[in-house]
Amino acid sequence: MKTYDVLIIGGGPAAITIAKILGKIKKVGVIRPEDYSMIYCAMPYAIEKVVALEKTFKQDSIVTESGADLIRDKVASVDFEAKTVLTEQAQSFGYDKLVIATGSVPFLPPIEGIDFEGVFVFKSEDDLKCLNEAVRTKKLKKAVVVGAGAIGVELALALNNSGLECHLVDMAKTVLPNLLDPEMSVDAEAELKNAGLKLHLGSKTEKIIGNQQAEKIVLDTGEIIDLTDEDNSHGIVVFAVGMRPKVRIFKDSPLEIGKLGIVVDSKMQTNIPDVYSVGDCAQFVSGITGELTEGKLATNAVPMARLLAKNMLGANREYSGFFNGAATKAGNLFIGGTGLSEEAAKKKYDVVTCHSELTTTFPIMPEAKPVKMKLVADRKTLRVLGAQVVSGNPVADKIDIITLAIQSKLTVVDMANFSYSAQPYQSFFPANNLIVACSEGILDKVNSDDLVH
Repeated sequence: MKTYDVLIIGGGPAAITIAKILGKIKKVGVIRPEDYSMIYCAMPYAIEKVVALEKTFKQDSIVTESGADLIRDKVASVDFEAKTVLTEQAQSFGYDKLVIATGSVPFLPPIEGIDFEGVFVFKSEDDLKCLNEAVRTKKLKKAVVVGAGAIGVELALALNNSGLECHLVDMAKTVLPNLLDPEMSVDAEAELKNAGLKLHLGSKTEKIIGNQQAEKIVLDTGEIIDLTDEDNSHGIVVFAVGMRPKVRIFKDSPLEIGKLGIVVDSKMQTNIPDVYSVGDCAQFVSGITGELTEGKLATNAVPMARLLAKNMLGANREYSGFFNGAATKAGNLFIGGTGLSEEAAKKKYDVVTCHSELTTTFPIMPEAKPVKMKLVADRKTLRVLGAQVVSGNPVADKIDIITLAIQSKLTVVDMANFSYSAQPYQSFFPANNLIVACSEGILDKVNSDDLVH
């Protein structure tokens, strides 16, 4: 039996990060059941052929060239007392330290017709290949995407751009409900409609009707979406309604598992000595509120993994929590959000907000496009809690600045003093800045309220 200093179950971003840091220093093994590790966020663009499907597959060399062993197998069980792992191919491995990075799996609601042909989820290599084959070979004409989050929006646009009549359904009354507050989603909704998507917001999918094949979707509003047409062709339904931690093999083990995943401390340690967990399968807290929150993003998995790997080399780092900075694209709009939305912040704080709207370049420049920001702060402490940006140009840089401000517990006073750069092709006039404008607006509101009271 081969024994490793560090044995990792899973082959996604977290596992790759640890292997790259430790692979040439320690004896590292990575057990990955999938043929490939995926670039998940690029998958919708493979559907509409913006990138080749194969480009979404990470090469095995990204692990093997780090010095780690890549074991192509699926874990069947773990004996935490003996510190051994058994795979489905009857391989057995020992470990000094075990890292569980099994990721997450798509959630499917328990409704009638969920197991019909033509019903998909969208996360794995197999999901991508099956959906791509259906779109390319079955002459589909209609599609329904359930879930108007970032992946749902991107996938719906991809199917629409592939020539299908596409319907987007969500229980929320607005698109991108976990990223944007309602008033900030208006432009995104208009963009999706202009692209040709048919939106069904504030609607819950109750059941799928058909003869073992998805033919109609019944919504709780009474509306029925018909996937068939005059030549009796069928359509597809893709669920993108959220993810669940992939922890089934540990169900009856001594490993502590919470409602959002494997319970870990700030150093990614589980309740079992020498066993750690990182990424989508791990449960952790908001870096703002300290309360349990969802954080199933690669941009959370990677720093969790980096911290753990560095600690295994002698560092003493602690993970501060999820801030959930994220970005997406809806048609011609670039959209991002970080921290708490106003709706989420109101559950814990006395919130004050401000909007600002400038242009992406000097307004005199021909490339100038609108850019909007919303800043959310705590009225009592003036601490920055969150932000949202909608723009004609990429927004990740602005979102990252605000995320750093939130992580650093900066206030709107600090942000009003933000020292920024300006250049005709890259920013608004030197006279103003989105972040400063929002921060000053919040200070004006607070000062005005103080004068009234």
